[in-house]
Amino acid sequence: MGANSLQAVLDAGQPVAEHRPWPRVVVTAETWNALAEGLAGGAWTLLGLWGEVSWVHLAAHEFASGFIGVASLPCPNGQFPSVGHRHPPAQRLERTITDLVGLQPVGNPDSRPWLDHGRWPVAHPLGTATPRTEPPPPYPFLLAEGESLHQIPVGPVHAGIIEPGHFRFTANGEAVVRLEERLGYVHKGIESLLSGATLERAARLVGRVSGDSTVAYALAFARAVEAATETTVPDRAHGLRALMAELERIANHCGDIGAICNDAAFALMHAHCAVLRERVLRASAACFGHRLLMDCVIPGGVATDLPTDGINVLRALLAEFRRQLPPLVDLYDNTASLQDRTVGTGFVRPALIQQFGCGGVIGRAGGQAFDARRQPGYPPYEQLEHEVPARTDSDVNGRVWLRISEVQQSLTLVEQILERLPPGPARGELNHPGQACEGMALVEGFRGDVLVWLRLAADGTVVRCHPRDPSWFQWPLLEAAIENNIVADFPLCNKSFNCSYSGHDL
Repeated sequence: MGANSLQAVLDAGQPVAEHRPWPRVVVTAETWNALAEGLAGGAWTLLGLWGEVSWVHLAAHEFASGFIGVASLPCPNGQFPSVGHRHPPAQRLERTITDLVGLQPVGNPDSRPWLDHGRWPVAHPLGTATPRTEPPPPYPFLLAEGESLHQIPVGPVHAGIIEPGHFRFTANGEAVVRLEERLGYVHKGIESLLSGATLERAARLVGRVSGDSTVAYALAFARAVEAATETTVPDRAHGLRALMAELERIANHCGDIGAICNDAAFALMHAHCAVLRERVLRASAACFGHRLLMDCVIPGGVATDLPTDGINVLRALLAEFRRQLPPLVDLYDNTASLQDRTVGTGFVRPALIQQFGCGGVIGRAGGQAFDARRQPGYPPYEQLEHEVPARTDSDVNGRVWLRISEVQQSLTLVEQILERLPPGPARGELNHPGQACEGMALVEGFRGDVLVWLRLAADGTVVRCHPRDPSWFQWPLLEAAIENNIVADFPLCNKSFNCSYSGHDL
């Protein structure tokens, strides 16, 4: 490792022995600032930033070397040097730390509350939990100055069945000059609920952080527990987990492709894609007992093995996709009115995508070819042939084509998994170290990389758990995507991102 590598910077800290599989070190403010400088310069990417009483933690990834590490800074006076001061992607995370824990990021240019809307009975529920005495002042939205500007407030209540979020547009005629988001309306206190929970209850809670990514979250939690307890998982369980993850990916991408087309007034694609998605959900229920595969991945393995006829059910599903998907792809490609709405709409600069470490479809459509299945990687993907599709057009059309490519890749992966699925048990026994331990995992969901960090007590209960949704680094880029587009194209841009409100709001 070079002298300026992420590992070299973290080597200056004091290692925490019980943290696995990647190192966690206790650092000084000087090292913390060096990490922030490296993030600002693009030397490495921010994976997560979270707090607890008197501590703040930062996870980073160096793409060139593949190295991942966690830095922990003690905050005895309730303050820490702001990372967001140098690296804007950290700003909302730091505002959240203040809301939940009460730690103050010194130098953060944005001190407004983020998840705390003043409706909680206490302030800083994960910290001092101080009772509220008076309501907070109105939320101050940022100003935009210029001639003939007007504002359009949208949400938090939206048309149809959709999660709540507020969008404040500043426009000149139909052209959007600025979009500012306000989220946090579906904050559920996930991290508070996880503290003190048994592993069984915690697994169920984490699997419900964002319901459409239940497999990804459950897998990230399970892998973090298994890393902390040094538990070995049976090979068959790895295969079944990957099978579930790819089914979840196919179902969600089919839904998104159709919904994007529907927002461009092409309902035919929406209907056909909804049928394909329904086929996946029914196959999932037939094979694993739940349409969304909820509670199927558990620490130690999986809750349900594939039934006797499960392989035939999935092979029939693959055959149906092979027949029906190509004509739909041609329909999208050859419908000029649809292309007119998607091509060039919602462009996000690849440099901005790289700065925010934006993963998933949004990142890969802008040239950020990061996929946690490949790096850092986890079983059984190292044994499977798998390409990471990437593009550089970075618009709504590019994100549609990326989803199409990912569906095709997932179909190929499901075929390989079925061919190579080993015999044996689908679940192993968890180790019980009898002492406190910590673990972290990074898993590729359909939106991008899901991170889970946790600390377990000696009795195996959860002391602290932090799940981080990929949407944290995607929501800010939606504000950039809509600039200089017309107001009527916002639903199209928004659906092409399809960020999670629930996963973000915790």
